[in-house]
Amino acid sequence: MLSTRLGLSPLLHSSKQASSALSRLAIPRPTSTPLPRLRLTTLPSATPRRSCSSHTAVDDKDRTKKDITMYLQETHDKVFESNKSWAAKQVAKDPDFFKKLAAGQNPEYLWIGCSDSRIPAEQITGLQPGDAFVHRNIANLVCNTDLNVMSVIEYAVKHLQVKHIVVCGHYGCGGVKAAMTPKDLGLMNPWLRNIRDVYRLHEKELDAIADEEARYDRLVELNVYEQCRNVVKTAALQQSYAENGFPIIHGWVFNFRDGMLKDLNVDFKTILRDIQKIYNLTN
Repeated sequence: MLSTRLGLSPLLHSSKQASSALSRLAIPRPTSTPLPRLRLTTLPSATPRRSCSSHTAVDDKDRTKKDITMYLQETHDKVFESNKSWAAKQVAKDPDFFKKLAAGQNPEYLWIGCSDSRIPAEQITGLQPGDAFVHRNIANLVCNTDLNVMSVIEYAVKHLQVKHIVVCGHYGCGGVKAAMTPKDLGLMNPWLRNIRDVYRLHEKELDAIADEEARYDRLVELNVYEQCRNVVKTAALQQSYAENGFPIIHGWVFNFRDGMLKDLNVDFKTILRDIQKIYNLTN
């Protein structure tokens, strides 16, 4: 028993007696010592303060972002302001202008042109809204695997019954220039391969042109010519021409230097006759 091990008599059972006995032993009573107070010190910030030069760089960046945001808003608003002005001018010239537009379209031309922003079909030809059904892509290509241009030709010929199909390229074409460059251009490779194939078909003629700029211009013309041939290969064109005598195909090139269109005088009937030896798709 605990009382025995401590040398206490087993008869000391009362709490008073036990307390008196414990006081005679050399066992110190526990005392409650107060914990020392912790001094809270402010630790230095993990991020150092920016220097004046850093503040200046941040301010310049913020200012640039604000300038860009303002510029984007202004260029957005400019389009709508111009649209209001244009609409007002059309109504002033012809009060029924938009009623006619809303009634439907009956274009005479299908325009297949380059996506270059400097060649708007209507402005350079003087055509009006409703005169041309327009399709544009890089380097004005007509590829039989491109469902976009194939659908445009089908709709324009069979449903709109256009009378003319124009393939219009332009000198200084970036797509043609890129195709002449022996370089991997990533996603553009399959598209530009069509222009490189044009070069391959006319390699002797092009290689005989010593001046690079003249060779470049000639490839632009030959590319237009080959795209006209690709239009003639379509069933929609062949069947419509056999039945109606239209549409006919034109190959044009726009010149930035003087703003003039050059007619390549594509011999549509000869091309059609030659192509139909192999690509005859008439019923």
